[in-house]
Order: sequence, then structure tokens, then C-alpha cells
Amino acid sequence: MLITGGCYCGDVRYKFEGEVQASLQCHCRECQYITGGNPNVIMVLPLEGFGFEKGEPATFKRTDIDNAVTRLFCPRCGTAIGTRTPTRPTSMVIKVGTLDDPSIFKAKVAIFTIDKQAFHHIPQGVPAFERRPT
Repeated sequence: MLITGGCYCGDVRYKFEGEVQASLQCHCRECQYITGGNPNVIMVLPLEGFGFEKGEPATFKRTDIDNAVTRLFCPRCGTAIGTRTPTRPTSMVIKVGTLDDPSIFKAKVAIFTIDKQAFHHIPQGVPAFERRPT
């Protein structure tokens, strides 16, 4: 599958060619912070086949917690591009809103629904888990 995307202002662009590892909604409280209150809708892509074609994202990583993720965002417009996580070192987590064609996203699972807000929507038929499924 060929996936392209980038930030709101166009300064950061990426391209991916390969098989998507996961498509999910995360309802954890941390994701609500970074989305402005909604669940985080993301696709997990193998690093092999992924690359930035234009610009370089800025990064942010918390130093006060163990195994913190590194958040990538456009240094000009602030668009959250994705995340690198130590739990998946060979993957890139991309935010669906940055896809050129976000209609390709279909959630396969909803996780951390223990933190789900009443205004969050989980599509019918999507398996939901209070935490990360085992």
C-alpha cells in the first residue's frame, strides 16, 4: 500500500510503501491531551518503507517518565505528525489526520477505553479493550 501525507502547512511530507501493521483508536488520557480531547486515531507502519520526503519534524520527549515516546511535529505549523515508541522500535506511528487520503483508515481496535469520554465514538463492530489487549 502506498501512503502519503504531511503537515497542515506542507513543510513536512512523508511517504510509506508497505503493509500497515495496525489501525486503531487510543482513548488513553495521554492521547486525549495530544489530540485536544478526542481519541488518537493512528496507523502503525514499519520503518522499512517509511521516510520523510520534505522537511524534518521537530521532536518532543518527556524526561520525567520511563519509556517515554518521541512525538514528531511540524516546527512551523505545529501539526502532530506521529510518534516513535520504545515499545515498537521498528515502527512509525502516524496520525490519521496527516494522511493525504484519511478515508483509507478503518479502526481495527479501540484501546484504553477505561479513559474513554462520553463524547468519544467507537464504530459498531470494532473490538474495544479497557487497556492494551494481550
